[in-house]
Amino acid sequence: MNDGAAAAQDLAEGRELHAFASRLFPICRSITGNGVRETLRLIGERVPLVRHEVPSGTRVFDWEVPLEWNIEDAAIVDPDGRRVVDFARHNLHVVSYSEPTDAVLDLPQVLQRLHALPETPDWIPYRTSYYQRSWGFCTTARERDALRPGRYRAQVKSSLARGSLTYGELVVPGRSRDEVLFFTHVCHPSLANDNTSGMAVATALAEWIAKEPRRYSYRFVFAPGTIGSLTWLARNERRLKHIRHGLVLGLLGDPGALTYKRSRDEDRPIDAIGACAVSGRGSTVGFSPYGYDERQLCSPGFNLPVGRLTRSVNGGYPEYHTSADNLSLITASALAESLGACRDIVEMIEHDGRYRNLSPKGEPRLGKRGLYGAVGGRHPGRREEAFLWVLNQSDGRHSLLDIARRSGLAFRELRAAAGELESAGLLRRVGARAPSVKGSTARRRRGTRIGRKP
Repeated sequence: MNDGAAAAQDLAEGRELHAFASRLFPICRSITGNGVRETLRLIGERVPLVRHEVPSGTRVFDWEVPLEWNIEDAAIVDPDGRRVVDFARHNLHVVSYSEPTDAVLDLPQVLQRLHALPETPDWIPYRTSYYQRSWGFCTTARERDALRPGRYRAQVKSSLARGSLTYGELVVPGRSRDEVLFFTHVCHPSLANDNTSGMAVATALAEWIAKEPRRYSYRFVFAPGTIGSLTWLARNERRLKHIRHGLVLGLLGDPGALTYKRSRDEDRPIDAIGACAVSGRGSTVGFSPYGYDERQLCSPGFNLPVGRLTRSVNGGYPEYHTSADNLSLITASALAESLGACRDIVEMIEHDGRYRNLSPKGEPRLGKRGLYGAVGGRHPGRREEAFLWVLNQSDGRHSLLDIARRSGLAFRELRAAAGELESAGLLRRVGARAPSVKGSTARRRRGTRIGRKP
């Protein structure tokens, strides 16, 4: 595929990602409730999710699954009967997990329950009260400052009742029981980058992985943040020994550069892979216990080999956790690049390996094997350069990922070069069995029957 065709394909995929994020965006999600179920239903139209319901009150380590929250309506009505703060207009107008209320308040009492951002007067903040019974509203500072004295009515038509926490899971089986885990959170209401972008990219990635046979098995978890990952961990402790690599996905649609956050140990194979994936188009940051669900997956009792892929980091862009994190913030090109980075990570997980040069004394003649151009130039092309790097570094100790880091060439270019060199009989993958050679004097001396595998 030429560069123009590849760019057109990326743009088309980016538009599809943006369109799916747009379907997810209006849903009022929280850590439990029908908003999460509706979100998982839409994802389940694309990939065969298994939905899990975990009852309220279930113990998960030091936590427990909370009461289920659902909301029908919420508003603050001014003295003239106008809905001046209206959940129907934007679901960030209510503090998530607000308990039911119907109260008449003076303006000073209203202001005590009303959150705003003076520094960005036209943005609505996102606020939650998951684990402490309360209620409240959010609005723009401009609208708050326009409220006049008088009697107001504050109504929240919600329910907090025994129900369940819901999460979705998909396993794409591979040849091995060893697993790669992808985790994304599904609990934020009407925030596009955080995290309809992560859900859209994770869904598209699962579709792509399922299209062809894989070496590893792949597990995708779509769950509410913190309590969702804790619940999944508590229910899957026996399976965790199979996880060889993992990635938390989120904030993948904003204009910022890609960011890979290392695992707790910072030296797991996923850390080298993630750093290679963002090289030249982003940066790598060290681990910290603040962030998304890598906090739970990398807690010392589990210490899973899990990193995180974002563009801007949490709290690292002005629109974070405000109404300005809307569909105009995320772009098709950013979403496509994020999906491309995820695919690169999967390709490295699947295909990294060490090779041995079978003609290591000097450079072998590539031309007579059809691997080098007939006319020399001032500098080898990238294909020829990849051949030279792979041959030079393939001493059985350096992996393709090592060569990519040292050479600056893309992993996919080096993988393609290794495949051609192997087909030409110049390279053998470490651990692969050598082909039998009929008439081998050495084999006859050892008494090995001709044609038997060594």
